[in-house]
Amino acid sequence: MKNIFYLLMIISLVSCCKKPPTLPGTNSQTEIDSNNINISILIDLSDRIDPATNPNPTMQYFQRDTEYIKAIEKGFLNHIKSKKIITYDDQMQVFFNPEPSDPKMNEFTKELKVSFNKDTPKSYFDSVEKKYSELPLNIYQSAIKDGKYIGSDIWEFFKNKVNDYCIKKDKRNILFILTDGYMYHENTRFAEGSKTSYLTTKLIKANNLTASDFKNVIEKNKFGFVKANEDLSLLEVIVLGINPEKGNPFEEAVIKEYWENWFKEMKVRSYQIKSADLPSNLEPVILNAISGK
Repeated sequence: MKNIFYLLMIISLVSCCKKPPTLPGTNSQTEIDSNNINISILIDLSDRIDPATNPNPTMQYFQRDTEYIKAIEKGFLNHIKSKKIITYDDQMQVFFNPEPSDPKMNEFTKELKVSFNKDTPKSYFDSVEKKYSELPLNIYQSAIKDGKYIGSDIWEFFKNKVNDYCIKKDKRNILFILTDGYMYHENTRFAEGSKTSYLTTKLIKANNLTASDFKNVIEKNKFGFVKANEDLSLLEVIVLGINPEKGNPFEEAVIKEYWENWFKEMKVRSYQIKSADLPSNLEPVILNAISGK
């Protein structure tokens, strides 16, 4: 009996001394509460959304974007409604980089930054639905009317802003990026060896990535994006809207390879890269990504 008593005492002491699980890639002992989510949406306002430059008779690309955003909002609200009110601690926001010149854009982003806690009234759900059904379209219409197409400095966003803007250490962090997959901004255009901060169809051709062996060419020459961040193990990323230029049957696969290798190098927790499909086809993908299925 004494031996059994001592054995139970030892097991109890060992259990009490166990450290709480740490976050992947960090030394923090803060636990991620996957029940609370922090969703960010980064919008590429380059000329990819211009119906004159990049027309699509089935559904214009800016219209697809607004429907993607509605699906994201739907998944966000579905998640919150599935929880007990006392556990509400979730947020969602929209970003551009750089900021558009139209001052109304700043007001739009303020309105689209929404958060829920245990004191949030039930009527707030309808308010969020209304904002996300109207304001994103206003953003795209404003950008198209302005016609300057400032583009999106995605590389700089990952370098200097993603940690502060999109990552909360006590939440599940999901970043949606709405872009055609080409990365370019005049303020952040440089190369380090064979790697670049940008990707254009011209660069793809210059690197001879136009044949079925493009993966071997990329690996042999170490082509890719310059790493912009050391550790994004608390971030899930979903890229929506990949839209390659015509003429190279391997262009889309090359774009995805660049992004995938970049995410792996930055230790992104998980990622998906999807083409510019119709919203009805992508909505289930978006909803499953948010629900964690």
